[in-house]
Amino acid sequence: MSHSFRALIFIVAYNAERHIVSVLDRIPESIWLGSPYQCDVLVIDDFSTDHTWQICREYSARTSRRVTALRTPSNQGYGGNQKLGYTYAIANGYDAVVMLHGDGQYAPEMLPQILAPLAAGTSDAVFGSRMLHRKDALKGGMPLYKFAANIALTTVQNIMIGTHLSEYHTGYRAYAISALSRIPFKYNSDWFDFDTDIIIQLADQKMLITEIAIPTHYGDEICRVQNLRYGIAILKACLQSRLQRFGIFYHRKFDYEGINYKDKTSFDSSHAFAVAQVAPGETVMDIGCGIGHAARILHAKGCRVYGMDHYVPEDISAFVSYTAIDLESGMEGVPNLQCDAIMLLDVIEHLNDPESFMEALFDRTTGTQTRVILTTPNIAFIIMRMMLLIGRFEYGKRGILDKTHKRLFTFPSLRRMAEQSGFIIERMEGIPAPFPLALNNKLLGGLLLTLNRWMIYVSKGMFSFQIGMVLKPKKDFDTVFEETLCSQLADSQPQKQASL
Repeated sequence: MSHSFRALIFIVAYNAERHIVSVLDRIPESIWLGSPYQCDVLVIDDFSTDHTWQICREYSARTSRRVTALRTPSNQGYGGNQKLGYTYAIANGYDAVVMLHGDGQYAPEMLPQILAPLAAGTSDAVFGSRMLHRKDALKGGMPLYKFAANIALTTVQNIMIGTHLSEYHTGYRAYAISALSRIPFKYNSDWFDFDTDIIIQLADQKMLITEIAIPTHYGDEICRVQNLRYGIAILKACLQSRLQRFGIFYHRKFDYEGINYKDKTSFDSSHAFAVAQVAPGETVMDIGCGIGHAARILHAKGCRVYGMDHYVPEDISAFVSYTAIDLESGMEGVPNLQCDAIMLLDVIEHLNDPESFMEALFDRTTGTQTRVILTTPNIAFIIMRMMLLIGRFEYGKRGILDKTHKRLFTFPSLRRMAEQSGFIIERMEGIPAPFPLALNNKLLGGLLLTLNRWMIYVSKGMFSFQIGMVLKPKKDFDTVFEETLCSQLADSQPQKQASL
């Protein structure tokens, strides 16, 4: 194994003067000697009221083992201490960091096994699990109530997050620095639910977590976790992370770099609504097409699709051509093409002045048979109403209250804008919430989708997640005026002839 792999053994410590020396002594000699991995040891004393920090400094001074001992200026909490350690590891260019508790609850002897998957590059995180062999946890002294609670909470969390971990609640963890650098852990809780926050972040980013069986040890260490509060906090974090997928809750810890709008053509959605309005072989202008989820389905139907958005995606094979445009400039950059349909899927809510854009679109399409297929979020959706009722209005990364949304509509306000812009509304439908996508569960998502459809029949304005419209331009006013005048002349001509 190459010695180029560098790892930080990070020990979180608070009032650990009785155990810290034992923890340091139990670290395998190979770790201290840098074989097979180059490792440094860091202890961060979280403003202990005992002599933990001093003992660590003395340990380093009286042994040949180099220990960096830091002390926080005030108590940061279990999660806050981890943030400091991981930031230190990133800033100092380590390849991995292992968190070890200073109270001796987790076995330092397992460090080589914990580090191995990270050094091999086969994992983004490694967890030492006490529950891979559950009977061993009880033999190691885990209280029965904690054993049962661990299993119950882990089961619920696995269902909510879509993971398959044997234990969510281990404090023996190692992370690849490349993984930590991609997640916003600084926004995590400063308390014990930090560990759940970071699992959610890893899972949401599709990172690989490896579990390794570790021995269970319960001694005279002091448990500082308030069990009921802890259970509520971790379940709350799981729920919030899932609600953020619907755009009805927002927290920066679940806001990851970049946003990839998902393909929604396989179920009842805005994409499916739009695709259903286009006949095979038609020519379509897809304005604000993103990476082309709908365009690929239309291309498969034999349609000619012209794409345009503010950026050009890597794959434009579904498009006849692709144009980079700034929609805030109206229709100026949009090619003047003859087409059967123009798609505006979740576009107008991103504009500063959608009224002017729709009027410019009308000017471009008047006198033609071009259909405009438009979708946009429904701000009167039941969840939005409930949020306002309890005083919450949460902008987020996606969903109805996407942070990039500037204008939002209800069925009446969207109808009014379309009609005042000169369009005739041929079709106006409610679209259910994208449950299969948000829940990542086809069965449950499909059931909720069916329920949502029935609720839309009861109240379209309240239960529609999005609004779908098909518009056609009326004749413009000047043309109607001229035709009206022409009709008067046409009527007078026969009368003159009759008088002769």
